[in-house]
Parts: sequence; C-alpha cells; structure tokens
Amino acid sequence: MMFRKLLAAAGCACALAGCSAAVAVADATVTVVATGVKVTAKTVGAVADAVIPDGEDDAAQSAPQD
Repeated sequence: MMFRKLLAAAGCACALAGCSAAVAVADATVTVVATGVKVTAKTVGAVADAVIPDGEDDAAQSAPQD
C-alpha cells in the first residue's frame, strides 16, 4: 500500500514538473515578444521624430537677430 502511494506521488510530481516547464517556456516567449515590441516601438518613434519636422529648428532660425 505504501509503495502505491509513493508511486502515485512520484507520478504527480513528474506531471507537475512538465507543466512548470511549459509555463517557463511560455513566460520566456512572452518576455521575448514584449521586448521585441518595445524595441520596435522605440525605433518607430525615433524614425518618426527624425522624419517629421516639429518646427523647433525653423522657429530658432527665423527669430530676429539683435
């Protein structure tokens, strides 16, 4: 009887270990994707700032010189 309980406990432990490994892989995948999205968003923002004039340089050049 004790052997069956030990075998059942070992079987449950192995099954749960597989689940935790799957959760770890899913967590790593989400982290990689989130980092990729963050880098892409920063890159797009930098390109948009470089391409679209905001008028700050024009205002400084057209200011009257004293």
